[in-house]
Parts: sequence; structure tokens; C-alpha cells
Amino acid sequence: MSLSGGIIEQTRLTCAIGAMQTVVAIPRAVPILHSGPGCGEMIAGFFERSTGYAGGTTSPCTNFSEKEVVFGGINRLRQIIENTYKVLNTDLQVVLTGCTAGIVGDDVDSLVAEFAGQGKPIVSVETAGFKATNYESHSLVVKAIIDQYVDLFIEDNVPRSEKNTVNLFASIPYQDPFWKGNLAEYKRLLAGIGLKANVLFGPESGGVKEWQRIPKANFNILVSPWYGKPIADHLKLKYGQDYTWFPHVPVGANETEKFLNQVLEFAINQGAQVDENKARTFIKHQSEAYYQEIDNLATFLLEFRYGLPNHVHILHDAGYVVGLSKFLLHEVGIIPKEQFVTDGTPEKYQDLIRNDLKSTSEKREIPIYFETDGGKAQEILRSIRHKGRGLIIGSGWDRELAKEKGYDFLSAAVPTPYRLVMTTNYAGFSGGLRVIEDIYMMVLSTYA
Repeated sequence: MSLSGGIIEQTRLTCAIGAMQTVVAIPRAVPILHSGPGCGEMIAGFFERSTGYAGGTTSPCTNFSEKEVVFGGINRLRQIIENTYKVLNTDLQVVLTGCTAGIVGDDVDSLVAEFAGQGKPIVSVETAGFKATNYESHSLVVKAIIDQYVDLFIEDNVPRSEKNTVNLFASIPYQDPFWKGNLAEYKRLLAGIGLKANVLFGPESGGVKEWQRIPKANFNILVSPWYGKPIADHLKLKYGQDYTWFPHVPVGANETEKFLNQVLEFAINQGAQVDENKARTFIKHQSEAYYQEIDNLATFLLEFRYGLPNHVHILHDAGYVVGLSKFLLHEVGIIPKEQFVTDGTPEKYQDLIRNDLKSTSEKREIPIYFETDGGKAQEILRSIRHKGRGLIIGSGWDRELAKEKGYDFLSAAVPTPYRLVMTTNYAGFSGGLRVIEDIYMMVLSTYA
């Protein structure tokens, strides 16, 4: 894969058209690819088990060929859109352009506007692969849906008219293997402090009806180190919705308490009508239930204290690198060593992430590498030696490296060919417990 003009090995992200998964994650929405036939197949192969309602290799596609390169493909796209309406019963169509369409310069926006003028729920987004990664194009797709579709319903959805409703922007669908479980857990936790969350994606969302209600939210919540921030900034300007920003995945009790208290205080400042005492009682109860389970680990930890991992390397996006590092150090006792951010973080956000990771501990420095090239990250890891039993948390690419170094391995990032993830969550109190389960179950399996 090429990124910024170079070739990278063992990629853990895709090109811009990978944001078709953002569309697939909206119930009854369908991506229409104005691209070559290999684009959808490539994305389906990378994410696996991610077809949704009409995604992956089933997504309508113009199958851009030499003919379309020479004569343009706009008529072919018109035909595909018309036939899609005949074949699929959809609530929203999103036309995504590939590299060839971007080079040829087909006027996709005008064609889509023509269908929209007929009352069709349809949106166009420029996602030529050479322009961005799927982390960046996720925001492009969401903003396009807001501007071209959500805005049509603004008269019935007065901005900021529901004081206890929020829009949540967190896990990127499918790029985060745990997105479904995470969104469900965020929604449950936010309900516990008195807020109704529009999660927008997956089975916990209300589909396009929920998208139509985006303007009514009092404020927005961004859980991300950088991706998705353009969405929150856009909504602040468009509908006057301010947002509270939590810069990493809150895993376990410490960070989940911080996250919920931050949101609660922000909600009160924004005029939300929440019962603060009831909300804090909920947080306390969730924390106590979490620590009861941790207490139950005492005998196990005592018995296996010399056979458990004592240090960890994480190869993941910045939100997980920081979130898991904080959790594993403070709540599990596994020391984060060299960490690798593989999400192509723009340079302007890197210092923020470094400082967030640095705040994990005043006593030790945690080295961090921003390395999109998985092959280079692995070469660095090969040259590193630490005493004790090591653990690598990464993608399927990293399993053989873990074997080579004699480390334990936990698959937690895409691509994930060695693990089936359905509704598992790593965010929240329950997410922290699941991380502990996954690590120690994997360790125990080595004694079999």
C-alpha cells in the first residue's frame, strides 16, 4: 500500500474508499462505488466478516474499466444508481469515488444532486484512495451525510432542542474490531448518568432516523485521539453544538470514571437536566462492581505471579495505544514498553498523543513510535530486549513476531484473521475486565 508517496508493509489501515465501512455500519444504508472492481473486494478482504446490509463484495459498483477511463463513467454510474433502487430496499445511498474516477474527473456531485432533487436519499463523497486514509475519509463521509442529507430535515429537528441528548463520535466502524461492543457500552454508561446518546452506527443506533435527529442534540462527545475531530468541529460551527473531547479509549475503572465525570460536568455546564447525585451513584456502583471482580483475581495472581507477562508492546491506533497502556500499567501491573501508533496520525496531533501517554506515569517514560509501516515497527521490536515474559498486542500481522521473540500475543487490531470479534467491547468497566480475561486466558493456554 502507498501512503504519502511511499510503500508500506503490513498495513493496518486502508485507502480513503475504506470509508465504505462507515456507510455499511449505518443500518439499511448502502455504499455505491464509482471505482474499479477491485476496490470493494480489497476492503472486504481487509476487514473480513464486514458485509453488513450491502457491503463488501455485494456493494453496487460501476466496475470502472478502460472504456470509462477514455469516455468517462458518469452514464454507467447513473445506471448503477437507478438499478440499485430497483434491487435494494435502502434508506440511504452514499456514492464513493475511487482513484480512477478521481483522475478522470467525472461530475459525480451533479449526478447525485439530480437524484436528490427527485427526493431520493442519496449523498456523494470524494474518496479517491490517493487523497487520504480511511481514518481521514471516515470524517469526510459523516460530514457529507450531515450536509447533504441530515440538513434536509432541519425544520423538524431544531438544533440543541433536546437538553439530555448527545451525539457520540468514537470507534470507527470495522477499523476498530470492537466498535459494536464499544458503542453499546458507551450508550449504556451515558444512559446511566442521564444522557440519551445517538451512536449513529450499528445495531444500537436508530438508523437514518437517528441521523436526522443529529441537530437536536445538546452537545457532542468525541472519544478519539484525532480521527473524528473534523466532525465535532464541523457540528460546532453548523449547529452550535459544543463538544467534550476524551483523547483515548477509556479502558477499566480509572479512565472510565474520568470519562464519565468529564462528560457529566460538561453536561451540567451545557444545561442538561440530569440528576447529579443519581449519576455519581451510578458511577460509584459500576466501579465497585468492577473492583469486586478484580478482588476475585487475587488467588489466581498469587499462584501465577511468576508466569504472567510483565511488559507489553502495543501496535494499534493512538486511542488504544494510550488507553491500553494506562490500563495495563495501573490496573493490571503490566509495564508498557515501546509502543507503536499505526494509524497515520497527522503530525499536528502527535505531540498531544505523546503528552497523553507521558501522563501515564511520572516515574517511567514510555517510548512511542508513530509508524504506519508495520514492517518497520516489527524491525524495531526485533532489536529490543527486556527481562521477563513479554506480551504483544497488535494485529494478525504480529503473531509470528511474537512467536519469534517468545512473547504472548493478543490479536486486538485489524486485520484480525486469527480472532472472531462480534459484540465484544474493550471500552468501559466491562471492557477492562474483558481485556484481563483475554490476556490471562491466552497465558493459561500456554500451560495446557
